[in-house]
Amino acid sequence: MTQHPGRPDGAAIDVDGGYWTCANDAGRLHRFTPEGKLDRSVMLPFAKPSMCSFGGDDMRTLLVTSIGAGAPDGDDLAGTVVMLDAGVAGMAQQRFAGVAAS
Repeated sequence: MTQHPGRPDGAAIDVDGGYWTCANDAGRLHRFTPEGKLDRSVMLPFAKPSMCSFGGDDMRTLLVTSIGAGAPDGDDLAGTVVMLDAGVAGMAQQRFAGVAAS
């Protein structure tokens, strides 16, 4: 058993070094400090969050996707995306600059 509910899934990093990760099967989004301490746990309107990413003009909107397949009965928002005000800006995703496989 893990210390925090859910299975870790997709993640994003904010400008303060916070690590946001989806807690699949727990319907939550966790934020860990750079020191590894859980400082936020946000309840989501679906059971199986799968990926989070920062967006919007100011990068303060957190978009969270969810898995539809295998969702519990009554999980009407399974397979949808929600947007949350994260209260902190996210870091933009960086393009891979390495050599592509041939």
